[in-house]
Amino acid sequence: MKLIIQIPCLNEAETLEIALNDLPKKIDGVDEIEYLIINDGSTDNRVEVAKKWGVHHVVTLKKKKRLAKGFMGGLDACLRAGADIVVNTDADNQYCGADIEKLVRPIIEGRADIVIGERPIDDTEHFSPLKKKLQHIGSWTVRVASNSQIPDAPSGFRAYSREAAMRMNVVNQYTYTLETIIQAGHDKIPMESVPIRTNPELRKSRLFHSMFGYVKKSMVTIIRSFMMYKPLKFFGSIGIILFLIGLIIGIRYLVFFFTGGATGHIQSLILSSTLMMLGCMTGIIGLQADIIAANRKILEDVQYHVRKLDYDLEKDN
Repeated sequence: MKLIIQIPCLNEAETLEIALNDLPKKIDGVDEIEYLIINDGSTDNRVEVAKKWGVHHVVTLKKKKRLAKGFMGGLDACLRAGADIVVNTDADNQYCGADIEKLVRPIIEGRADIVIGERPIDDTEHFSPLKKKLQHIGSWTVRVASNSQIPDAPSGFRAYSREAAMRMNVVNQYTYTLETIIQAGHDKIPMESVPIRTNPELRKSRLFHSMFGYVKKSMVTIIRSFMMYKPLKFFGSIGIILFLIGLIIGIRYLVFFFTGGATGHIQSLILSSTLMMLGCMTGIIGLQADIIAANRKILEDVQYHVRKLDYDLEKDN
């Protein structure tokens, strides 16, 4: 069994070697451990640092494509290199490398295909009280959207089995963490969470520049993923709410009409008709989106089998 640990990097030369030194060299149940870095348009000498350290694979993106695209590029390279398990960690040494054994254990034992590290958010000193609260709220929202029990959805410290990695698709360009959980929940891919440790902060996060920006992009990602994987539920809920509000206003108008007090309330009739019509239209949009989602599921299955043939052929060679 081969494990490849991938590390997305953007100008991380100063912290990369610290993170690499912290990675495990041997894990029970794993025959080979290899290391891969994703050079996301870096301008420093991080590639030289990685090669000098002994990293086996380097994926270079000539132009900065952000975390999500880098993650998918790393998965592709790991699968082509014959990885049976892929672990994703950070170049800033945020996560404790020794806990990688905790991540891969459920996959080795066949209990899960995706394992996500649960950080001690409430005990992390460099997280502000607001960020801690937002992390919990965000994770709860993802649990609802994915019908899963993952307590730390934004955690980037995670492991994927070969089968799960071949099924992953990320369409947003911000981050892969939230979307992949929603996709896995929709596709019924077995997921587990394990408690992990974190190291002291070596640098500020580069994923977002402000708390408002983080919340906005995260919510857009969650809503977009929910629309993609559960469109009928999303649009249907909105349609039902609009229709019921319109129906209540319409009943109110009818009460006035039959009691002789409808004069001056014609606006209520117009608003009621408009809301009920919008509710019906939103429901129809939901039905159409559900049909599109079914077609996308078929395409994802086709994509999985094409990937499997492609990657397994390279693995055998």
